[in-house]
Amino acid sequence: MAFPKMADIANLSDEEINEQILSLKRELFTLRLQKATRRLEKTHLFKHKRHQLSQLLTLEGARKRANAESTAE
Repeated sequence: MAFPKMADIANLSDEEINEQILSLKRELFTLRLQKATRRLEKTHLFKHKRHQLSQLLTLEGARKRANAESTAE
């Protein structure tokens, strides 16, 4: 499973980004719960989900800064 590219998520709307962020946070919680109960088999999913989450948060922050700069002018 390859890491997703920033270009893949760049065309998402702000609302879709927020939905995906919440979804990934829930998935990470579920993975942590499975790890604690020793039912987790695919440990690589932690890295992939965290990577996706960081990409979405980076994109969200960049858009917020761009909106703040455009409204400040």
